[in-house]
Amino acid sequence: QVQLVESGGGLVQPGGSLRLSCAASGSIFRINAMGWYRQIPGKERELVATITSGNCTNYADFVRGRLTISRDNAKNMVYLQMNSLQPEDTAVYYCNAEVRSRIWTSFVDYWGQGTRVTVSS
Repeated sequence: QVQLVESGGGLVQPGGSLRLSCAASGSIFRINAMGWYRQIPGKERELVATITSGNCTNYADFVRGRLTISRDNAKNMVYLQMNSLQPEDTAVYYCNAEVRSRIWTSFVDYWGQGTRVTVSS
């Protein structure tokens, strides 16, 4: 089994910054893509950013250069640096990882429990 644990969420004022972290642990042979998604109250979960094991990144259009995803393959961690946060960024942010637990097995999607980000004055 694989666990993803997010941290770093909280309350921040408009224009402020937060750094989210996600640690993957458990039965891990290899991790392919990792990513961050968010769910705004009343809306469906949406992609924020993804990063491959080779550090190729993909961002949602609304990111507009304000957010940066990165990862540490040695530590099985992924990060999301969020700058210039606005009230519309208020959401629960979820970590995702495609994990192969043993050699020759398929990659499986895992999700964290989410960390809440609230942007408000």
